[in-house]
Order: sequence, then structure tokens, then C-alpha cells
Amino acid sequence: MNPRPSTRATMLRRLLLGGALLGAGLPAASHAIKLVPIPALPPGQTTPTPPRPIPPKPALPEIPPVSPAPAAPELQPLNPTANPATTSAQSVPSDPLYARQWDLPVIRLPQAWTLAPGGPVTVAVLDTGFVNSPELKGRVVNGYDFVSDPRRSGDGDGRDPDATGVGPYAYHAEIVANIIAAGRDGQGMVGINPQARIVHIRVGGTDGMIDPTDLTDAMKWAVGMTVAGVPANPNPARLLNLSLYADFIPLTGCDPRIQATIDTITAKGALVIAGAANDGTDARGYSPAGCRNVLTVTSVSAEGTRPDYANWGSSVTLAAPGGERGHGIVASSLSGPGGEREPNGTSFAAPHAAGVASLLLSVRSKLSPALLRSYLTRTATPFPGGQCDPVPAHTCGRGTLNAEAAVKLALASSVGK
Repeated sequence: MNPRPSTRATMLRRLLLGGALLGAGLPAASHAIKLVPIPALPPGQTTPTPPRPIPPKPALPEIPPVSPAPAAPELQPLNPTANPATTSAQSVPSDPLYARQWDLPVIRLPQAWTLAPGGPVTVAVLDTGFVNSPELKGRVVNGYDFVSDPRRSGDGDGRDPDATGVGPYAYHAEIVANIIAAGRDGQGMVGINPQARIVHIRVGGTDGMIDPTDLTDAMKWAVGMTVAGVPANPNPARLLNLSLYADFIPLTGCDPRIQATIDTITAKGALVIAGAANDGTDARGYSPAGCRNVLTVTSVSAEGTRPDYANWGSSVTLAAPGGERGHGIVASSLSGPGGEREPNGTSFAAPHAAGVASLLLSVRSKLSPALLRSYLTRTATPFPGGQCDPVPAHTCGRGTLNAEAAVKLALASSVGK
């Protein structure tokens, strides 16, 4: 698959953190069309062009550069009893951003909460690394830094036990994790599974790019497999959220190394959930979005239609809210004014599916990856008029994620208990 022409308009629609992370934001004043809105860089300041045959990324970072955080505490296993204060499943969350979280009614999450209010399911977020979000107090672990190239790591070395996010894209992972698991605790936003546990695994360098070998090793480690030179993961996950795609490879199909790893971890009982990417093109050329055994998620608006940035095609499994220009996903972030951001992109559609998958596992803990995929896709809400886009080829999977229907289907089955 050849890259799309690289017009200025196309550049301003591109998501990606260096072409690799799938978040976008879009204040007209700044044209910082990636993760979140910030002022433009000073005149003449640019970022490097990625060394791969894809359209050039915008020369603006999505959030101001950050310095390396202080050394994180020694890695400790997650505490399964450390859950946030919660209200009853039937009550309205008191979190101040909840009233503006338009995405949650779209996926019928309030109705799902009456059946499955959440549970301590572990989700691995392979992304830009650890941010100690107050939304995840007691339920987040600084996992491991798999960025092997010291020139891209920003912390002075290669792989190491401190997965703290570094550089201009550090808070991408924080927003993804908060969509999945922000506590129902009267502050900020509320996540889809407010009792889920997050393991942050850093695969994105300070340039926002992801090396395929770093990604495959990180996926193996996330599910508890042995990786040479890396200590065992004390918090193996059943769900892996990958709001990214691998760099330094052509966009012509799933990379064989990544496919082999996905097949292996699927056989071990873990589900990979990936964003479809934000180039407005066919997702099948991307890794992992175009790989087998992946739940690939694209974006839809509140009305169930595909934003122009969102990838499409036969490899897309289903859609979820990802926001659009002027109507992003409201989320807590330490990086944002007043502690909030409103980004858009398939980066933020994927964690909706990961969060709902964790709700299913909270009520049916032994569901296989195949059944999780089946329950989420079979229950999706049909698109208006049967399609997400007027162009028939621009398909978005089976429909829009429906948390209530998926939980009902899981509860109606004795499988997975």
C-alpha cells in the first residue's frame, strides 16, 4: 500500500505522535493536530522527519516537552484490594467531568454499569509510559521501559525498570489509561471500568516512534512471558491496549514479527486491542491494526459516523467514540489546563473497547480472546443507515461498541465463569 499524498491539509489531519501514536487534538489557533491542543512552537522550530516512507508528520508537538520525572518507586505488584471509593452502580457518578463525557452514553455505559460496575482486571497499556495519575491511585504500576535505543529514550540509557514517560508525548499513555480505568471517586473523569488496574509499559521514544522489536518484546512481557535481560512481570495482563503502530517498516501489511507475537500471546489467553490509525486510509497495512487476532478499533462521532482522519477497511473490527474536530474525548490529564484535555483520534477509541472488555472479564473471568472479540462485535450498535461512511469501501467493522449489550450477552452465557 502506497502512502497517501502529503499535502498540507493531509499533514494537518495526521494523528500521530511521530507517525506512531494515534492521538489527535485540534485547536484552530495552534494547528497542533495531534494528541492535545497547545500553542504553536516558536517560528522556525521543527521536529525531525521520521525515517520511514510515510507522509511527513506535523512539525508541532502535542504537549510541551517534559523533563524526566523523579525516579519511580520500586516496582510492586498491584494490590487487588486497592479500589477507589465507589458509589452504587445505579447512581450518577459525582466526578465533575462526567456530565461532559458524551462518549459514555454513546456506548451505553451507564446501563452496563447496572449489570457490571467493574472489577480489578489488569490491562497493559503499551504506549509512552508511566504517569502517576491521581485518577488511578493504588491501581497503576510503573511497568518497564522497552525503548532500547538511548538516542530515542530521553532518559540516558536503553531498556530499564523505570517506564516513566519522557518528552513531548509523555501524557499520551495517561489519557489512554484514564479512559479505561479512571476512578469513580468524585474527581476528574470516570473511566469505563473504575476498578481496573493498569500496567504502563513504555514502547514510544521521545520522538513518539515505536521500534518493532521493542514492541514485540513488550507484548510478550505484558502477558508474563520471559524476555531476555528483563525481570519477570509480576502483573501479567489479559488485555493489551495498543494505541499506536510500529515504525521503521513499510505500511504494506502486518509485520511478520508482530504477527507471530500476537498469535503467541493470543494462544496464552490475552487479547490485543489496537487503534486503527488516523491517516484516513485502509488500516490493513498497519501493524498491529492489520494483523490477525487483533480487535482493531476505529473512531466514530457521537452520531456514529467516521471522522475523516479515522482509518477504515476489512481489518477494522468495530468502532468506538474517538472524537472529532471541536468535539473531542473529555479526559483528565496532569498535562492539561485545569487538569483536563479534549483530544481526538483512534488512540482514544481503542481504550473504550479495552475498558468494556475488562468489564466482561470482571463478570466472566475465563473468557477467551475469541469470545471477547465475539461478544464485543456481535453486540455492536448498527451504524445509521447501515454504514459509517457514504463510501462503501470505508467500512468501520460491525458497528459502534455497545457496553450494555456486550455485558448482557456475557452474563447470559455460562461460558467463562
